[in-house]
Order: sequence, then C-alpha cells, then structure tokens
Amino acid sequence: MSRASQVTLASTLAGAIGIVIFVHYSQRAEKAAMHAGVIRDYEQQRLKRERQADFEMQRALEEEYRKVQTVSDGGGPAAQQ
Repeated sequence: MSRASQVTLASTLAGAIGIVIFVHYSQRAEKAAMHAGVIRDYEQQRLKRERQADFEMQRALEEEYRKVQTVSDGGGPAAQQ
C-alpha cells in the first residue's frame, strides 16, 4: 500500500471512530437531560400537591373561624372613604 492510501485509510478510520464515539456521548447526554426533566416534573407536581393541600387546610380553618367569629372587611374610617 502506498503512503497516501495508508494515510487516507487511517484518517477515515479515525473519523468514523470519532463519529461513533460522539454519537454515543450525545445519546447519553440527551437521555440524562430527558431524565432530569422527568425528575423536575415530578418535583413540580409534588410541590403543587403540597401547596394545594396547604390551601385546602387554610380554607377549612377559615371556614371554622368564620363559624366561631364574626369577620368584617375592615370597616374602619379608612375603608368608608
């Protein structure tokens, strides 16, 4: 084999191996990013459920307090202006 054909073969092989390695790395990075997105979505859903539960608890407490106490809309002198 001539020197030029050896250089061409070596560079082609190196390029092909480089492309395969890059594609595998890219796929792993994309999979990790997608998994992180799923984890982030679960966390957001958990926070939303916690906030909704807190809101419902506050609503129930407010109803209990309204049964026991009379509540006004701040009917002081500033509210009547």
